[in-house]
Amino acid sequence: MRLTVVGCSGSFPGPDSPASCYLVQAEHEGRTWSVLLDLGNGALGPLQHHVRLDQIDAIVISHLHPDHCLDLCGLFVVQKYDPTVGGTPHPPVPVHGPQDIGARISRANGVTLEETQDVHGLDPEFDFRTMTSGVTFTVGPFTITPHLVNHPVEAYGVRIEADGRTLAYTGDTDVCGALTDLLGGADLALVDSAFVEGRDTVEGIHLTGARAAQAALDAGGVERLMLTHIPPWNDPETCRKEAAAVWPGEVELARPGASYEV
Repeated sequence: MRLTVVGCSGSFPGPDSPASCYLVQAEHEGRTWSVLLDLGNGALGPLQHHVRLDQIDAIVISHLHPDHCLDLCGLFVVQKYDPTVGGTPHPPVPVHGPQDIGARISRANGVTLEETQDVHGLDPEFDFRTMTSGVTFTVGPFTITPHLVNHPVEAYGVRIEADGRTLAYTGDTDVCGALTDLLGGADLALVDSAFVEGRDTVEGIHLTGARAAQAALDAGGVERLMLTHIPPWNDPETCRKEAAAVWPGEVELARPGASYEV
């Protein structure tokens, strides 16, 4: 399984990175399967350096804040109007997310449900599918399990498994019991680290580097810890050092454009 960080800036695109978007790929049945974890604002452009847009097999949206989902609006335009497909529309892309994902993205495109009389609005360009915490689904070689986490809106961490390897992505969360099942035994834990110890005291939104490391330790069996979702106003080294004071091994920072073998 290969992870490519398309964008990892927290809360909004930074000068060097789009907002959240992670491309996960694996070989299966003679071809490469590609799943996106989130498609935040600014990500659709650089995503095209790594995969053709008509080769996305599924998208998993952790929650409906713009920095995790808004570039679905641009992908909708590709799905509906791309002239290079010779008049044949792209097949609908499965988009897994929270319960009102279809309505949310439809509104962002200026489409209201009253106009469409359709609970999804943007069908057939997208095939919106509602996720349920703890209910596993499959995409090609990937086994994907969402876990409801601790954020002001309905939000999920995602555990994705293929070829005997496990990637755990927290999305946006503060400390919660779900992190144990989400992170436990992961080969790579990609963990929110938007907050800084002593500065950000509001609870129920994000982890700090220290809390991210502690959550991975408490879950047990995590091989690699990688911090992500660091906003442009943070010094990433501050977050890394906070985590390193807790985590016994190397603390990695997600880098936009970088690929990692899981």
